[in-house]
This record gives sequence, structure tokens and C-alpha cells, in this order.
Amino acid sequence: MDDTMTEVELYGGPLDGWVVPVDTGDPDPWTAIISDYGEHPGGRSLYAPDTTGRWRWVRDLGPEEI
Repeated sequence: MDDTMTEVELYGGPLDGWVVPVDTGDPDPWTAIISDYGEHPGGRSLYAPDTTGRWRWVRDLGPEEI
């Protein structure tokens, strides 16, 4: 893992409790992870940091939204 990558725990949504790598140098502070557990199997679950820095579930994205 390079200097701009860190691991974060996800809160809420279908991937609650997962620990995933994120790029802290990315100007868009969110991650969309391929997931068969959310509202749209084969879509993505979108997570973003809240004001405290916790990565919280925002919503699920269908394959056509990616």
C-alpha cells in the first residue's frame, strides 16, 4: 500500500464492518464497491466519510449508474 492508501471500516448498509483500502489523496472522498449484497446485485455500494471521518453507507448504485 502506498502513502496515499489507508484502510477504513465501513459503517451501515450491506457492507457494514468490511475493512477496505481507500485513496486518501483522491479529491472525491467516496468509494463504490462492487456488491451482490445491496439493493442491486452486481451493482455497487457507495460509502463516504461523514464529518467525524467514519465511512458511512450512502446508497446502492445499479449497474446502469456506474
